[in-house]
Amino acid sequence: MTIKERVFSGMQPTGSLHLGNYLGAMLQWIKLQETHECIYCVVDLHAITVWQDPEELRRSIRQVTAAYLAAGLDPQRSIVFNQSQVSAHAELAWIFNCVARLGWLNRMTQFKEKAGKDRENASVGLFAYPNLMAADILAYRATHVPVGDDQKQHLELARDIAQKFNNDFKGGIERAGHADGVFFPLPEPVITGPATRVMSLRDGTKKMSKSDPSDLSRINLTDNAETIARKVQKAKTDPEPLPSEAAGLKGRPEAENLVGIYAALNGQSVDAVLSEYGGAQFSAFKKALAEAAVARLAPITSEAERMMQDPATIERILADGSARAHAIAAPIMAEVKDIVGFIRS
Repeated sequence: MTIKERVFSGMQPTGSLHLGNYLGAMLQWIKLQETHECIYCVVDLHAITVWQDPEELRRSIRQVTAAYLAAGLDPQRSIVFNQSQVSAHAELAWIFNCVARLGWLNRMTQFKEKAGKDRENASVGLFAYPNLMAADILAYRATHVPVGDDQKQHLELARDIAQKFNNDFKGGIERAGHADGVFFPLPEPVITGPATRVMSLRDGTKKMSKSDPSDLSRINLTDNAETIARKVQKAKTDPEPLPSEAAGLKGRPEAENLVGIYAALNGQSVDAVLSEYGGAQFSAFKKALAEAAVARLAPITSEAERMMQDPATIERILADGSARAHAIAAPIMAEVKDIVGFIRS
């Protein structure tokens, strides 16, 4: 069976998107539009694995969508939608709940981190989150998934689920006309670029995160120029000047992070940045970094703010994307139900 190359990815509508989301994922999403069929989702079903205020959730869905579009996702070339409008995600997730094994989910490190010591009080949804993520991808038979290092384990689980489904239902898959016995592809990770893992401005050993209690740890896509400059100026560094070669960044996580961010913002290699700034103090480099961040992010912030003044347009784009996503997922789900043995009218 020939399976069309298709990209799927998404972000949760919880908190403001930040520089790490933009450099680590969204820039890559934009480029992939030129070479692949792309489906980009606001994963609002994932958001409610922890309680969300309903009105704030609705606003956040619009805000994340506005950021997607302002950053350069084209709703004509790509499918942009919110997950809860396409029932295939929830339907396939339940089937995968019955395919995946508890032992697999018990090994997921993100659940342990998010649930913390109060594991018994975590929602079932938070525990089964990776099965829904697998459904997100496989409901469209996506072949490629842009992921950060922290999501690689979840993608590996999606591959395991796809393989087990193919094995468990091999006979039904073949009877459905797939002579090779393969229904779901094993999705491949796409991890490229100089800033696939942008770290906190306050701690170069931790990923930049929406959930960090310190707003100084991240640059939000909603931050104005003054705020961006202040956060860069306050970013943690070490007392040594910048090295002239990348090898000199070893053991200097904050320096490595800031140089990586500058390189990604300007489309340069780390070595090219260090050939220019090697030997310089951080005070001069931070000024250049703040200017680069403002130049790149200010147009995105401005356009997203403009779009948020017109929620009806955002909702029309989501509705159109949801209809297009459903048109892909519906026949796939129909086959899944036949293969599993359900009776359909």
